[in-house]
Amino acid sequence: MEIIANGIRPDHQVIFDMIDPESRVLDLGCGTGDLLHLLAGEKDARVQGIELDEKAIYECVRKGLSVCQTDIESGLAEYPDGSFDYVILNQSLQEIRKVFFILREALRVGSRVIVGFPNFAYINARICLCFGGKAPMTPSLPYRWYDTPNVRFLSINDFRDFCTEKGFAVEKACFLNGQKTIAIWPNLRALGAIFLLSWGRVINR
Repeated sequence: MEIIANGIRPDHQVIFDMIDPESRVLDLGCGTGDLLHLLAGEKDARVQGIELDEKAIYECVRKGLSVCQTDIESGLAEYPDGSFDYVILNQSLQEIRKVFFILREALRVGSRVIVGFPNFAYINARICLCFGGKAPMTPSLPYRWYDTPNVRFLSINDFRDFCTEKGFAVEKACFLNGQKTIAIWPNLRALGAIFLLSWGRVINR
């Protein structure tokens, strides 16, 4: 994942900008805790993570973060309604099987959910599949077909349709290609997308 000049991943910077200071934040699949550490240090956020990988959890603990080792596929039953202001699901959506269940649970325990995922409809992926006849590999989809952790491949348009069908409001959306923000034809030109969701009326498509 590309790092921008101040040492922060582009997707982390977008998510950081979406979150209000002093918010309560839960990160589902928090990895080594870089984003949570940034939010706690720079925005005085009260943060908590959920992660399955043991080595990543050690890194989180080393950073002084509170992390629970569990599989998010089992849900968030241990958290009461409205426990958090934001729930983050970044670069994990394509790896989970019960997508609607997890997002519904996230919006039960949090007022808003931030979802980030790689865009399978990126132009280079289309070219690789169409002309090469092979499963595509891009900077946001760096795995070969036999070692990928992904269980589904979705596009930006797929996710927009899903939100409309399930009643999720898109409050904000940002589309990235490395450090660049893509405004025109994001489904074709963006490597990845980040959506800020809530229940109800769609504010910004």
